[in-house]
Amino acid sequence: MRIVCIGGGPAGLYFAISAKLRDASHDITVIERDPPGATYGWGVVYWDNLLSMLFHNDPPSARAVRAQSALWQDQVILRNEQAAYLSGYGFSVGRATLLEILGQRATELGIDTQYRHDVEDPSELADADLVVISDGANSRMRQRHSEHFGPHVDVGSNPYIWLGTDKVFDNFTFAFEQTPAGWIWFHAYPSSAEISTCIVECTQQTWQALGFDSLSNEDGVQLLEKIFERPLEGHTLISQSRGEPARWLHFTHVTNKSWYHDNLVLVGDAAHTTHFTLGSGTRLAMIDAVMLAHSLYEHDEPSTALADYDRRGRAALRPIQAAAHTSMAWFEQADRHLDREDAVGFAYSLASRQSAQPPWRLPMHRATQIPAVRTALRGLSTARRRYSAFRRKESAADSLTKSQRIAHGS
Repeated sequence: MRIVCIGGGPAGLYFAISAKLRDASHDITVIERDPPGATYGWGVVYWDNLLSMLFHNDPPSARAVRAQSALWQDQVILRNEQAAYLSGYGFSVGRATLLEILGQRATELGIDTQYRHDVEDPSELADADLVVISDGANSRMRQRHSEHFGPHVDVGSNPYIWLGTDKVFDNFTFAFEQTPAGWIWFHAYPSSAEISTCIVECTQQTWQALGFDSLSNEDGVQLLEKIFERPLEGHTLISQSRGEPARWLHFTHVTNKSWYHDNLVLVGDAAHTTHFTLGSGTRLAMIDAVMLAHSLYEHDEPSTALADYDRRGRAALRPIQAAAHTSMAWFEQADRHLDREDAVGFAYSLASRQSAQPPWRLPMHRATQIPAVRTALRGLSTARRRYSAFRRKESAADSLTKSQRIAHGS
C-alpha cells in the first residue's frame, strides 16, 4: 500500500513506524513542512501506560525515549508561599528529542521522510492509497475537506503561553501567584537536563489587567519572571522557540464528526485535542497511530479498516475529552478556589477536579502532607514503577534518568 502522512509530528511518525512494522511492504512517505527538529513547545509528559504500549509496539524506539526521559516523583502545588503535595510519578521528554528519536527510527525502517515540503497541490497525493492527515489542531488538510470531517472547534476563555525555563524542576510543579490584578499560575516539568517546560495561564480579566495585551514579548516575559521570581528561584523564562517568540493563545478544543473520508484519515490533534492540563495530547496521538496501524493490519479492505479505527477511536476518546473539558473549565474558575482555600485544600480541589470524591478522601489527602507518609507513598510508587519496568523488560540502563546517566558517565 502506498501511504502518505501529512505532518511529521508524533502522530504521523509513529503511525508510519507502526504500520511499517506490521507490513514491511508498505511504501510510506512522511511529509513535513518544517525542517528536522523544528517543533512548537518544549516538552511532553507521559505515564507508565504509554511507556508500556511503546515497549510492546516497538521496543527500540521505546528504549530510546525512556533513556532520554526525566522521571519526576510527586506533584508540588505552590500557592504563594504555601506548598502542598500530590503523590504519583510520571515521565517527561523534550519534544524535539522525541521527534528526533521517531525520525531516526522511521529512517531505519525505510520510511521516506521529507522535510521542508509543504503540500500545496492535492495532485501530489493522487497516487496514494491512503493519506494520513497528522498536521495538527489547525490542520489545513482537514479544512480542505471540512464538509466531510465535520470539524467543530470550541475556544477556551483563559489565555496561556508555552514557555521554557532554565530552572530544571525535580517534580511536576504548579505555582499559583496572587497579583493585584488576580491570580496567575504556571505548571512546569523537566524537558531535558537543562530546560523545563513552563506553561503560564490566567483568566482573560487578569491578563488584560496585567497589561499583557499591550506589552511587547520581551517586556511580557520580564513581567512573568518578576511575578514568578519565588517559584523560579530567580531563573529566567525562555520565549524563543523555532526562532520565534512564544505567543499568548486560547486553547482550541477540536472534535470531528468523522475521522475518515474515502482514503483520507485523521490522527492526533487533527482529529481531536485535549486540554494541556490533562497532559495527554502526545499520548493520545501515539495511541491513534497504533490503533490505525493495527486496524489496517487486521482488515484486508482499507475502507473497513478506517471505519473500524473511527468507531473504536472515537468511542475510546469520548470520556477522555469529557475529562479534558472538565479540567479546562475548572482552571477557568480556579480563582474562586484559590481565594477560599489554603494550599492543602486547594491541592485537593485540583486533584479531584474531574469527579466527585467520597468524604473520606479529604482527610486522607491531608494525611499525605505528613513527610513520613509522603515518603512511604513515594516508596510504594517506586515499587510500582519498578514492577512495571520489569514487566515490559526494561533494562537498568533504560530506567536511568538523563541526570543519572550523566553521573554514571553513560
